Amino acid sequence: MIKLKNSILSMVENKKRPLILDGAMGTLLIERGIKPYRSLWTTIANVGNWDLVREIHSEYIKSGAEIITTNTFNSNPFSVKASNFDIPSQKLVELAVKAAYEAREDKNVMIAGCNAPAEDCYRQERTIDYTELEYNHKKHIELLWETGVDIIWNETQSHLDEIEIIASFCESNQLPYIISLYFDTELKLLSGEDVYETVKILLSKYDNINLSFNCIPPKDLLMLFTEKDINFNHGFYMNCGKSNINTGIINNRITPNEYVSYIKDLQTQHTTFIGSCCGSTPEHTLKIKEYLLEQNN
Repeated sequence: MIKLKNSILSMVENKKRPLILDGAMGTLLIERGIKPYRSLWTTIANVGNWDLVREIHSEYIKSGAEIITTNTFNSNPFSVKASNFDIPSQKLVELAVKAAYEAREDKNVMIAGCNAPAEDCYRQERTIDYTELEYNHKKHIELLWETGVDIIWNETQSHLDEIEIIASFCESNQLPYIISLYFDTELKLLSGEDVYETVKILLSKYDNINLSFNCIPPKDLLMLFTEKDINFNHGFYMNCGKSNINTGIINNRITPNEYVSYIKDLQTQHTTFIGSCCGSTPEHTLKIKEYLLEQNN
């Protein structure tokens, strides 16, 4: 089985540039009329608006995305249970992966199976116990892999014990995977650990881990990259604006051109992929593509 670390690096080596990751799915669905449903948030679109999910994947691919992430951010068993939803996690995952497959068609695009934190990704204090936490991630990752994703994409992870559950399970089952970290303005995980020290722990313990940073404002990621020596392979996809807590609509969006200006300050020889997070659109992906192709010529 080809492991993610090696497959990502081999593709980067072949292209001689970072790979292009897609952008936001949830905030874009909201802007196009999807009303979030309890803990499922915009994963609900997999049931009633499946064609729209596929359409957004297609738009990102047409804009240059070489990796697309499934609309499964909140399809894990715990979120489904907390929402009192009558469609099981397995069905939500199957519909999401089908949308990604149909959008990809015969193109050379990786399908990344999104596995998010069990609870809200900005939650500092958890309510879920360790046994349920472990079951939740193992089950969700199994569903994603069995449904046919190319990569397990564990994003917005900010609790060390949760990260270790995921990494250990992916390593023991030889699953290609990424851990994408979220940290606060003090450069700490929500569980309190220094993000750079966490990186060192993860790299020392897990042979096939590939790291990323996501959903972080550009200024905070710049702070980390300025203060620390980011001399390990990594990707990043930053937040493009703050969403209204009631509507989910993005305010003060970072424009595609502004976003690329941040990339110029962050990209290093160790950058393996670049995308965009909450508030982004296919236009952001297109600008990233144009920038990377121009840089490569």
